[in-house]
Amino acid sequence: MPLTLYNTLTRRKEVFDPIDPHQVQMYYCGVTVYDYCHLGHARACIVWDTVRRYLKWRGYNVRYVQNFTDIDDKILNRARQEGTSMEAVAEFYIQAYFEDMARLNVMEADEYPRATHTIDGIKRLIHELEQNGNAYPTAGDVYYSVRSFPGYGKLSGQKLDEMQTGASGRVEATHEANQPQKRDPADFALWKSAKPDEPAWESPWGAGRPGWHIECSAMVRECFADASGKRLGDTIDIHAGGNDLIFPHHENEIAQSEAVTGKPLSRYWMHNGMVNVGGEKMSKSLGNFTTIRDLLDRKGIDPMVIRLFVLGASYRKPIDFTDEALTAAQNGWNTLKEGLLFGYEYGDRLEWHDREDAQTSILEQFQTAMDDDFNTSSGLAVLFEIAKALQREGNLLVHQGKTDAPPDTLKQQWQTLIELAQVLGLEAKPEDPTSTNGLSDAAIETEIQRRRDAKIVKNFAEADRIRNELQAQGITLIDKPGGETLWHRS
Repeated sequence: MPLTLYNTLTRRKEVFDPIDPHQVQMYYCGVTVYDYCHLGHARACIVWDTVRRYLKWRGYNVRYVQNFTDIDDKILNRARQEGTSMEAVAEFYIQAYFEDMARLNVMEADEYPRATHTIDGIKRLIHELEQNGNAYPTAGDVYYSVRSFPGYGKLSGQKLDEMQTGASGRVEATHEANQPQKRDPADFALWKSAKPDEPAWESPWGAGRPGWHIECSAMVRECFADASGKRLGDTIDIHAGGNDLIFPHHENEIAQSEAVTGKPLSRYWMHNGMVNVGGEKMSKSLGNFTTIRDLLDRKGIDPMVIRLFVLGASYRKPIDFTDEALTAAQNGWNTLKEGLLFGYEYGDRLEWHDREDAQTSILEQFQTAMDDDFNTSSGLAVLFEIAKALQREGNLLVHQGKTDAPPDTLKQQWQTLIELAQVLGLEAKPEDPTSTNGLSDAAIETEIQRRRDAKIVKNFAEADRIRNELQAQGITLIDKPGGETLWHRS
């Protein structure tokens, strides 16, 4: 079965056919760095991280680029509030972004272009648009003439005369009331003339700064070029982002880039759904957001629970952030975690050999699920089936001293679970028993022998004390017929 994905541009699922059969060029419209990331940002980053991971698992080399918008009115407002600079605000929240995403096990991109580092490329692109008749200057500003691009509206499906502000709420407008009007209300700013006390760069149109939309067009173009400068970014394979960016941001990117190159900006446009709270999109502007740090630090939620919450639904659909949803994700993670730790917990008792292979049939089930537009909920169902089977075998081993399945089969299942969980970015590591429980395996065996000796001389109070002391340190004892005692760490 081929990999298929939903293409926003064509409004249908399509077989994935990259330009280079071995290399995927993928660009994700990243965050505007003026505050800590919230759960909505986490969802987008986890989704595209998972898409990237799965493409790599399927055998593709993936060049993954994610930008930072580091000049924006919101960043400037934060700098004024804090009495600092735009650069300081952007740098602080970029570093906070890296810290948050590392905790969520989001892999770092291959490149993180910034708008302020791409000013020369932005000016070149604006100049080309002006030369082609797609842009016009007015009083220090430069605007894109939307009606000069016949395909405008093809991504969002809106007709030019009926267009409304996109869900992001970010449309460009003339920022001085006494400046000449734009030629058309739908035109948007490519370059904005300098305002007092704001950063500005020199340009052929006067000092100023770029508009929001032109930044991504320029960054895509420059990041996907080879060492000789040959433009590989005229057309990339996947352009990703939140569905609040479809209009106007991505619509405007298409207009800017394709007016210059005459080629499709991206073969596939992919968009993730929003995180909703009380039926409304989670956003800073609405004040209904929960930061990643608040969830992980103040509420003590395991980062893997956040990933599981995100991956439990189709990436294209909205998800509701509720206590019930988080509880369900926590319960699911408890099951998966127990399966992922199975080998660390019981491997020595099962006398596993050094064989390392996975179960082909399970891999095929997982691939079939994920090949259907990255259906992570169905992919997770495969993982849960393995984890629950390992849970049952672990219980049998603890209570009966043996398993139903052969040890090598259990090793295959466990290694398959580890592999597939990593594709989804879900990982669990065994805790250091000496730091968490305070006792090594040898020390536990010594205490069990002391308890056995106490029972022989009918000192049952001492035997109970040892049992209770071990229990307090997370060690559960199971007495078997014939005087044998099994144990496991809880």
